[in-house]
Amino acid sequence: MATTMLPPPELLPDVLPTDRLTKTGKPAPVVREELRRIPNLANARSVVFCWVQIIAVDYLAVRLNHPVTWVLAFLLAGRQFALLNILGHEAAHRLLFSKKSINDRVGRWVLGYPGFTPIDQYRRGHMAHHRDEMGPEEPDTQLYAYYPITPASLRRKLTRDAIGNSGWKNLKGLLRAAKTVRVARVILAVQVVIALVFAALGHPWLYLILWFAPWMTVWRVLNRLRAIAEHGGMTRSSDRRLTTHHVRQGFWARFWIAPYKTGWHLAHHVDIGIPFRHLPALHDELKASGWVPDALEYKSYTALWKALGSRSSAEVVTAPQ
Repeated sequence: MATTMLPPPELLPDVLPTDRLTKTGKPAPVVREELRRIPNLANARSVVFCWVQIIAVDYLAVRLNHPVTWVLAFLLAGRQFALLNILGHEAAHRLLFSKKSINDRVGRWVLGYPGFTPIDQYRRGHMAHHRDEMGPEEPDTQLYAYYPITPASLRRKLTRDAIGNSGWKNLKGLLRAAKTVRVARVILAVQVVIALVFAALGHPWLYLILWFAPWMTVWRVLNRLRAIAEHGGMTRSSDRRLTTHHVRQGFWARFWIAPYKTGWHLAHHVDIGIPFRHLPALHDELKASGWVPDALEYKSYTALWKALGSRSSAEVVTAPQ
């Protein structure tokens, strides 16, 4: 049974710096300029196609009107929040568009508010996460801590996500904030607009079935699975190999939980100024240098989740359930 998620010292070779990478793994000037270039046009296409996918799911669900189609549409509607939030994450890093005003407007109004996310507030918390992962200012300590846990504990967490308990906590926070915080009221107003669009198209109930309910349930499961695969059970360190997992990226993982190359998360934490399209290239540099050996990489998300839920009940420490 696993007792730690931290890689052993032999998987953390001290091979940096090189002529292409600095001591921390960031690209040296000879590499940095190309990797940090923001591809504005390609990112604009990604934003448009994100919404094309969202609209297509709703359209096909109504058009085909079959029980299996509705179930699939419900699950895909949960995935749409992964699309919105990961592109919103890119905007929070100001890497979506090189012009700051466009980046922030798209991040707020096209991605963040429809996905129930206050981008500016999220940016502040997320930058605290990057400044010192698992440090005293880490906003998501409770999400990442105590792993590995028992299989039963992991099932309980995912069950609470799937039945809406976790979503209800977030919704209550949003409703309370709306009394005093303007951006919370803006988010609720945007949700009303989305509901009115569904109503204007003749299907007002679609807001509940293919927007609100998937956000409360399916999205919670997908978000937890991705988040714990990024940092579950890791520790505070200046060596990002001890703060962040790396998982081999396959099609279905990228489709459901890690779109827009966010699965190359170790590379993202090594250099948060690299746009998502260039993260695989930075990861290749890290591997070529020997800093990320093959054995450091989990072969699949399933293998990592199994390790995260592999603690025996006899080894359990006091932890929130």
